[in-house]
Amino acid sequence: MRMTTIGCGHLGATHAACMASIGHDVLGVDIDDDKVSLLNSGKAWFHEPGLDELLAENIQVGRLRFTTSFADAAEFARVHFVGVATPGQPDGSYDLSQLHAVVSSLVPHLRGESLLIGKSTVPPGTAAALREMAAGDLDVAWNPEFLREGFAVQDTLRPDRIVAGALSASAVETVREIYRPLTEAGVPLLITDPATSELVKGAANAFVDTKVSFINAMADICAATGGDISVLASALGMDPRIGPAFLKAGLGYGGACLPKDVRGLGTFARRLGVLNADSLLAAVDAVNSSRQGQVVSLVREALGMLAGKRVAVWGAAFKAGTDDVRDSVALRIADQLHGLGATVTVYDPMANGNALVAFPELAYADSAVGAAVGADAVVVVTAWPEFAQASPAAVGGVVARMVVIDSCQGIGGRAWQQAGWNVFSLTGVGGPVSRARHVGAA
Repeated sequence: MRMTTIGCGHLGATHAACMASIGHDVLGVDIDDDKVSLLNSGKAWFHEPGLDELLAENIQVGRLRFTTSFADAAEFARVHFVGVATPGQPDGSYDLSQLHAVVSSLVPHLRGESLLIGKSTVPPGTAAALREMAAGDLDVAWNPEFLREGFAVQDTLRPDRIVAGALSASAVETVREIYRPLTEAGVPLLITDPATSELVKGAANAFVDTKVSFINAMADICAATGGDISVLASALGMDPRIGPAFLKAGLGYGGACLPKDVRGLGTFARRLGVLNADSLLAAVDAVNSSRQGQVVSLVREALGMLAGKRVAVWGAAFKAGTDDVRDSVALRIADQLHGLGATVTVYDPMANGNALVAFPELAYADSAVGAAVGADAVVVVTAWPEFAQASPAAVGGVVARMVVIDSCQGIGGRAWQQAGWNVFSLTGVGGPVSRARHVGAA
């Protein structure tokens, strides 16, 4: 089939490349000339494993190209996926302005019946509102994405499930035809009403958020009682009703989706008057938000007054495996330490460039050891394998004080303690300690 993908960020560029790879002819559309030029050269403007290879391969065989023209998009195809950002607003609601801009830009060029398939995360009622806004021959269906950054290609080509909400039989048949190569390979396709399909992504992310906040709350209890959160998490994960995913205690969740979606769903519930749901989701968000302050408190516990101190922060991306720093708790911690008077040097294996754009006031190093030179403390905030493999002895040879604060189970605390380090842990992993004491103190 011929189709467009409007919005070529993490979601849209990956979707375009993957749809081309299963045999469709795809035109990607974005308003940024530089991004379009880079994509047409076979390279993404962000890091996503396997994506550059997929882009280059499908551009070379002629199944994929990118443009900034909505007129070209309307002429090229009658099916238009939309994957633009729907960021959170100060009140927690989704900002749908980019979706509205797409419809306003596309509709004047349409000739005959067309189908818009939304992939962005939105509140229920969005498809109906866009259909009314188009006021013509534009049908609207919703097909939410469930991509994990770092696994987006895999999650598009081999998803756990495909969900699509549509009212018309023709839209349902179009969705079935688009995804036939995947469904014939065994991927389940669930056809539902638009409101349910609009809810499912936010609900899925909010459930993940709940698991993360729950295990972090349990980590606080373990830290206060001498319990071992890693063993507790393993025991919980063996329960088939719970499962092991997202039960690693640490700094909490961040990024462009998880924080936004728990707040967006909560705000929507509150506007509906479903206050129990709002209260639950607000509590999940509050637990997660508290983790930043707890890490800063640990640093102050270890060093006292921060003015004049030097702190190495290992990590900038919101999670390992990506260069994405959107809503990164790691960088917020670094910025707060800087605001308290510390000289902060950040190192991330992949996200230094993006971090520098977001927080230019911080210093940056090109290695973990380089960031630690002269430091009074090393703060581990992103669980990159490189940090777990770092030599405590080698790092100890360059620091001013052998103090490490592990906020994400990113290092082996026992090995660092045995090398002479004072190890503080947000989760208590590494020994039966409280959150505010170094490993081995109890």
